[in-house]
Amino acid sequence: MPYIDDWTEENFTEMLGKPEIGYVKRRDGKCLEPGMPKYIVKPTSYRTHSWNLVQTVKIIDFGESFLHTAVPEALHTPLSVRAPEVIFQDRIDYRVDLWSMGCMLFELFVGQPPFDTFMITPTILVGQLREMATDDLPERWQEKWNTMNAGDGMTTESCGSNLQEWLEEVYFDGRPSPDLIREDIGRLGQIIGRLLHFEPSARASARQVLNDSWFNELPHDQ
Repeated sequence: MPYIDDWTEENFTEMLGKPEIGYVKRRDGKCLEPGMPKYIVKPTSYRTHSWNLVQTVKIIDFGESFLHTAVPEALHTPLSVRAPEVIFQDRIDYRVDLWSMGCMLFELFVGQPPFDTFMITPTILVGQLREMATDDLPERWQEKWNTMNAGDGMTTESCGSNLQEWLEEVYFDGRPSPDLIREDIGRLGQIIGRLLHFEPSARASARQVLNDSWFNELPHDQ
């Protein structure tokens, strides 16, 4: 990234655009309670080709790791990239990282996670996962999901989009000259979809993803 210590507010606005603000209203029409924000600001992202980047390797992790010989009972990875088996307190293994990898690929290309990060709860997140995941919620989690859904007073409206539709909408929104064409985004969506399976055993392995021909077909500057 360039040095931004001396940047003015105008410099940021020129590079990132004017903030998009959405005002908060309660569904029941009542006044906002103390502590509720009056508005939220849509996260922004920067175009990588706009920066004078150096060839630097960046290491990304998902917040927590463990040895396969000492699997913990729970993980505390960020909720927006947390695998569903962690949320439902099922048995976990290395495949939690495959789910997180799918979320990370979405964010690397789009600039934001596939799921909400603002005021998110496990119940709201699972509702979004059901729209985006490639398969259905496993039967063994259904009873716990019913309990979660009945006990959480916070709800969220459906975005009405599946994973591929949401990926295309967010990627091409506001991009006058996108780096990837719709065919590329379609291929990317297929790869992410192979990772975002509720059932851990159905997820593509890391090697299967790395061996996907799409990565070799991309121009070297992307």
